[in-house]
Amino acid sequence: QVQLVESGGGLVQAGGSLRLSCVASGSFFSLNTVGWYRQAPGNERELVAAITSGGSTNYADSVKGRFTISRDNAKNTVNLQMNSLKPEDTAVYYCNVRNVYHTNYWGQGTQVTVSS
Repeated sequence: QVQLVESGGGLVQAGGSLRLSCVASGSFFSLNTVGWYRQAPGNERELVAAITSGGSTNYADSVKGRFTISRDNAKNTVNLQMNSLKPEDTAVYYCNVRNVYHTNYWGQGTQVTVSS
């Protein structure tokens, strides 16, 4: 079982920055793909960014060049640096860990609100 604790959400003006962090419990974190998803009211949950055990990254087109995902396997942590934030980035952001058996674990979510 994996438990995820997110932090770093909040309210920021357009053009500002936020850094989200997620700490995972359990073993074998380094073997897992980890990522961030978001869900805005009325919308489906969507992938924002993911990073594999080998360090390959994948970003939604809407955040490329603005967001950076990183991981620290020694600390079981995945981070999302969000720059040049836009009002359309407003959503609840969820940390995700997918293990080698493709089982998904989710954090409780952290609210990000970008004001115009």
